[in-house]
Amino acid sequence: MMRITMIGAGYVGLVSGACFADFGHAVVCVDRDPARLELLELGRMPIYEPGLDELVARNAVQKRLRFSSDLAASVAASDVVFIAVGTPSRRGDGHADLSYVYGAAAEIGRALSGFTIVVTKSTVPVGTGDEVERIIREVNPDADFAVVSNPEFLREGSAIEDFKRPDRVVIGTEDETAKAMMSEVYRPLSLNAAPVYFTSRRTAELTKYAANAFLAMKITFINEIADLCEKLDADVQDVARGIGMDGRIGSKFLHAGPGYGGSCFPKDTLALVKTAQDAESPVRLIETTVSINDQRKRSMARKIVAACGGSVRGKTIAVLGLTFKPNTDDMRDAPSISIIQALQDGGARVVAYDPVGMEQARAVLDGVTFADGIYQAAEGADALAIVTEWNEFRSLDLARLKSRMTSPVMVDLRNVYNKETVTRAGFSYAGVGRPRGSDADAPALSAETRAV
Repeated sequence: MMRITMIGAGYVGLVSGACFADFGHAVVCVDRDPARLELLELGRMPIYEPGLDELVARNAVQKRLRFSSDLAASVAASDVVFIAVGTPSRRGDGHADLSYVYGAAAEIGRALSGFTIVVTKSTVPVGTGDEVERIIREVNPDADFAVVSNPEFLREGSAIEDFKRPDRVVIGTEDETAKAMMSEVYRPLSLNAAPVYFTSRRTAELTKYAANAFLAMKITFINEIADLCEKLDADVQDVARGIGMDGRIGSKFLHAGPGYGGSCFPKDTLALVKTAQDAESPVRLIETTVSINDQRKRSMARKIVAACGGSVRGKTIAVLGLTFKPNTDDMRDAPSISIIQALQDGGARVVAYDPVGMEQARAVLDGVTFADGIYQAAEGADALAIVTEWNEFRSLDLARLKSRMTSPVMVDLRNVYNKETVTRAGFSYAGVGRPRGSDADAPALSAETRAV
């Protein structure tokens, strides 16, 4: 059993801390937000992640998982301290904001007692570990410690499974004692034969950014192919299957849609671009990926406008799905935000529904009517857009839906349905990257549409 402190009880810290506790380690999650700690003490999760409430409750009852605001006491009693605080994009220049990481490093340095591993779990630019080490040395020259990089590769909505059955665990350190201790931290994964991969610290830091940038690029690639499919009367889903069967390419992240969002891809791709520019080694593929993805979200609004005959002024649009992906309440950089704002700019009234994300959505969306369910959202709508592919949107009662709508128009931005199924129910249907044979011909864009 290792004694672990997880600094930050946000998404990464809470999931990681709970999973480490489930491995049998003694874990303290430290956070400075009293409201968050109060929720956790009551057994209520500050984030939505399937299975997390049961995992936290089980390990709290077994006394393996605790929550505290006392960083100094927790660090002093720990073998390993993880830094899992936020690294948002810095306003103005797009670099990762490392103020929380460096603040945590200074506090850790003052509290260290005995040899301790300090691990950056937060996604950080190359060289951050060097600065964390320098800060700790500065505040506590006599401290006995090693700084390690251990980036997370968790997907929101399946984070617990990803943590317990990872493709790999990347640990950046060349300190032999640190290697031995980190091996012990992750020893329970040996039952699943998960590869623990040791690299240098800087290599581990770059691996995280490179992985996310590649996945973001893959999404953007298939989105551009989808646009080409619409022009050439081809089907992007068949193209994706055809190339995905190639073992060198793989089928994951080849689903055309409204662009990527969330807590990782937008900020990590931008941070990598800025890091590369500062290093005078620009990553032009990633620069283009960022630009295309930003533009794509509003282009999806134009698709909705086109499906409505070229104008949405005075019309009601029902939007199903607000979060950037299913099984999360995360609204950060969600495509729905740009899409809804563009529709509103075109004069539309937007009624929206999301299974779990509406509380978060209310904080970032103005002028939107939030419905209590799917069919309430569709009441009186001139068109319905599927923006997030929640499971409950996959088996809609199309007859009931049509009876609620003023005009039976479906714009399926996730290709959940096929035209034949929907048109048999009396709808006009538009998908993404589908041939004209299975996607309604879009009318010529009006000047108002082009302005969206």
